Amino acid sequence: MCSVEFVCKTLEDTKKLAYKFARLIEHDGCFINLYGEIGAGKTAFVKLVAEAVGVTEKVTSPSFVILNEYHSANIPVYHFDLYRLENEGVKTILDELREYSESRQISFVEWAEFSQDEIPFNHIKINVTYEEDDSRKYSFTGIGDDCIKIVEGLKQ
Repeated sequence: MCSVEFVCKTLEDTKKLAYKFARLIEHDGCFINLYGEIGAGKTAFVKLVAEAVGVTEKVTSPSFVILNEYHSANIPVYHFDLYRLENEGVKTILDELREYSESRQISFVEWAEFSQDEIPFNHIKINVTYEEDDSRKYSFTGIGDDCIKIVEGLKQ
């Protein structure tokens, strides 16, 4: 396991971090679990990464539809939101989530805390928190060799 943290004081800081992350995942893809309070910046980060990899569709929160798909970039981007499913509902889609981790694609899962850490495959955890000065702290943790390399790449 490998972890790294970044504090973004401005939207421009967040954009630079998202673009750097995008460069590290745009060729092989990655499965990413996002954690954080409502309004912490999870969807904003997804939008910026999607923009960086070339998604041209409007990226929106999948809160009410559970999954948004974007196919305009060179790599497909999938954006899940588990908030409405909560704990019991998530159990019904764990196999589907596993499928979204198995090939060259980028899969984001917001409200991953509802998965009860039942996602055993390689992934990156991103925890987004508010700081006292209204900045955002992004904590990245890589689980599995490929994901650890991505997180290590963020340190450079």
